[in-house]
This record gives sequence, C-alpha cells and structure tokens, in this order.
Amino acid sequence: MASAGLADMRLHPPDQPPAQTGRRSCPWDALSSSALPADPCAAAARATTDGVTTAGGIRPGGAGSPSAAGPSAPDWRQQLREGLEALPAARRRQLRSLEPRAAAQFQPSPAGSAAGAPTAAASAGSTGDLMAGSNTAAVDNARSAPAATPPAAALPLLDLASNDYLGLSRHPAVLAAAASELAASGLGAGSSRLVSGTRPVHLQLEESLAAWLGRERALLFPSGFQANLAAVCALADRHSLVLADRLIHHSLLVGVRASGARLQRFAHNDPADLERRLLTARRQRPSGRLLVLCESLYSMEGTSPPLAALVALCARHQAPLLVDEAHALGLLGPGGRGLAHGFAEVAIVSGTFGKAFGSGGAFLAGDALVGDWLLQHSGAFRYTTALAPPLAAGALAALDRIQAEPRAAAALLARAERWRDGLAAAGWPRPPGRGPILSLLLGDDVSALAMQERLAAAGLLALAIRPPTVPEGTARLRLVLRHGLPSGSLERLLMALGPGPLPPKPR
Repeated sequence: MASAGLADMRLHPPDQPPAQTGRRSCPWDALSSSALPADPCAAAARATTDGVTTAGGIRPGGAGSPSAAGPSAPDWRQQLREGLEALPAARRRQLRSLEPRAAAQFQPSPAGSAAGAPTAAASAGSTGDLMAGSNTAAVDNARSAPAATPPAAALPLLDLASNDYLGLSRHPAVLAAAASELAASGLGAGSSRLVSGTRPVHLQLEESLAAWLGRERALLFPSGFQANLAAVCALADRHSLVLADRLIHHSLLVGVRASGARLQRFAHNDPADLERRLLTARRQRPSGRLLVLCESLYSMEGTSPPLAALVALCARHQAPLLVDEAHALGLLGPGGRGLAHGFAEVAIVSGTFGKAFGSGGAFLAGDALVGDWLLQHSGAFRYTTALAPPLAAGALAALDRIQAEPRAAAALLARAERWRDGLAAAGWPRPPGRGPILSLLLGDDVSALAMQERLAAAGLLALAIRPPTVPEGTARLRLVLRHGLPSGSLERLLMALGPGPLPPKPR
C-alpha cells in the first residue's frame, strides 16, 4: 500500500454539529460562575465527582457500567476494528521518521519508516542564503548537474513539505536562545501559568508580540489547536451562531463544538455569501450573539481572504472576527505581522510559533478586555502546563530575526511567484494565492498518492493531502517553499512532475 507520509492536519465535517441529544449543554448562563468555570469548554470537559460524564458516558456501578449492561452491549474494541477496516487503503495514514540533515533536507530513518513508504532519492546543490537576501532568482534558474545516484536508502529527501518557512528552527541565534533558557529554566515549566509555571521569558515574549502586532495583550498557549479552542470558547457560547469559512482549520471547528454554538459555513473567501448569512442571522435574531472565523493564509489551499471586506462586514453587523494567522505570520502583511495587522476591529488574532518562527507553541492577541477574559476564564489556558521555556526563548529570538531581516520573507514570496509561473508554464494549473504554499490539485486519492511516490523517487518530499483534510474530490499535492532550498529545486520538481494536463503557458 502506498505510504501516506505524514498525518494530515484538517477535517471537513458537515455544516452543522451532530444532534445535541444526550449531550450536556455548555452552562454559560445556566449556572453561576461560582458553580463552574466561566469558560464553557472547561465546564463541558470537566468530569463530575460521582463519575457521570457529560456526553453519555458511564457512571461506575450504574446502569451504563459493564456489569449492568448485559451480554448484548456492543464491544467497543470491535467497533473500532470495524471502523478501521472500513477505511479505504488510500485514506490510511502512516507515520514515518525523518532525520534532519543539511538545510531543507531530511533523511528517512529505516527503523522508523512505515512499510511501503517511499524511499529517498538524490539530493542536489548547495543551500542558498535566503536569510541574507541572496539572489533567489539566480538560484531558481540554475540547473543542478546530473550526478551518480547512490543507493536510495542512503539519500536524503529535499524538504518541500514542512512549514519551517524561514528556516529559523536551525538558525544559530534561535538555537542559542533555546539552549540558554534550557540551562537556566530546565526543559519544562512544571506547572500551569497560574500556579508556578510563568517564567520571565513568557512575559517577555507576550509583551514583544503584543507590541509587534499592535495589540494590547498577548497570551501564550502550548499549541495552536489549544489556542484556537480557547479563542472560540471566549467569543461564543450555546446561544451563539458561528459563521466559519468552509475551509477553516479543524481546531476552530472543535472549538465551535466545545462552545455549544450553532455552526454555519460560508463559501471559501466569499464576502457576499458571508453577508447574506449575516443579514439572515440579524433578521431572525436581532440581538443574537455572532462570531465569524477565517484564516489569513489557508494551509491546504495557499489562498487568503479579502480581509478588509470581512472586517467591514463584521463591524456592520456587530459580529466579532477571529483571524487565524498561523501560516501568515512572519511572511504576509507589513513586516510579516499578518494580514490582520492594522485592523483594530479584529477581536482576536491567533498565531503559532511552529511555522515561520521555527519553534513551538502559540498565542492569542487582542485588546486588554479580551486578554483579561482569557486569563480569568479560559480553561484551555489555566488547566495546562505552561509553554516549555526553551520554546518560548526560541520564539522570542525568532521574532527578533524576523524583525531584523525583513528581506527574507520578501525573497521567499518572490520565489513562490516564480514557482507558480514555472508550474503554469509546464502545463499545471497555476496554484492560487501568493504565499509559500502551492496547492497542486489532482482530484482523487490514488492519483495524489501516486504523485507523492513519484516525487519521493526523485528525492523530493511533498505530501499527498486527501479527504477528510480537504473536501471530497480535491486530493492534492501540497508543495511548500522554504528557506534553504538548493539550486535547481524548481527544475527538479518540474522534471519529476512531468508535463501537466493543460497547454503550457509562456513565462
């Protein structure tokens, strides 16, 4: 069976959450703040003292326990087994171990490779110095000389898959900052931020982020998924209607479900469809709570919304707007500050350190009111161990590099445009957007997996993205540009892809 490579990142469930029968509603209004945490996500997830869960679970020794269920109770293991057996082969995911080698290269680990996983092929060329503002046009136009091919298992894969856009995960200043904090504070924080887990580096990073983004407050989270969960639960409850872009990240959808809010999806990057839904919502419930969700750079499409139009619509209809800037920060907007920079009307900006920052963890940024609400009421913030101090120190150093070297992002974006032109010239549909994510639509799962294998045989690591991460019939190859790609990378890609299905377009 073809290898699925790395795990995909997003799910596409239907527009509305499943029926709420048998599921406890989030107690935003039903109980006082002294009875339960004000954050509905924390309240809904909390187990009660007598063992009764909030989602049709089991009370020990009660009617739902195995001892009282009788012989006709379903075997939960068999249910899982049947679900796995029903999964088509082309939808199964596998993990594969990849060891970093030179910049922008991975060495597949034989011990960790999944059975049937594609092996590496040849690497080529030396890395360009994008962070120093090198002439990447010359890099792209250069062709690597053919070389003898060693045994496949010994060869690295050129990284066209990871989100380390600026190569900062291996930048000497970032590594040095993380190592210094590791020696000073240890590996982990050892507690939540509200107990004993707050370190000076956490406060320094939060203050620097808020100043950089032009926001009054920023709060750190251990992951982007967790930050998005907290953001939605802060702005929505069971009385709310959430309007989300149809291709929004799965973490935001989980946040909607946890908040108990109703969900509607508007057409991707379509302000007209959003406006129709806002008008309908205000006509049906003039004082109803609304929330709008979008991303500034969609991770599987490479597209960006007309954010100014969305901001204006939300302001007109008094609906807070949450913008997930995970893939845009460090690259898009003024100085890499994201597309939401300068829009004070945006209620919360969500960002991560695992992409352009080359570290790990995430943050939410907003005004002082939103920041204090999150601090006082967010279960996703208070009931988790603080972000590891070395990761915070690395992210702070990465922020310094992003501000000190703005040419790096500009060079990467310019290179991405040349790659789009090159793909179109070779007969492939021009990938939409203007960032470093290039989505090559192939249609069915088998074709996408076959192309992934074909590129791997040529020494290129690019992932087939399939449903449910993307909608049915839109399986694709996700190509990612990053700092450090060697000379001739575009030519190697075009040679491995072969001629596209469209007539070639002149550059």
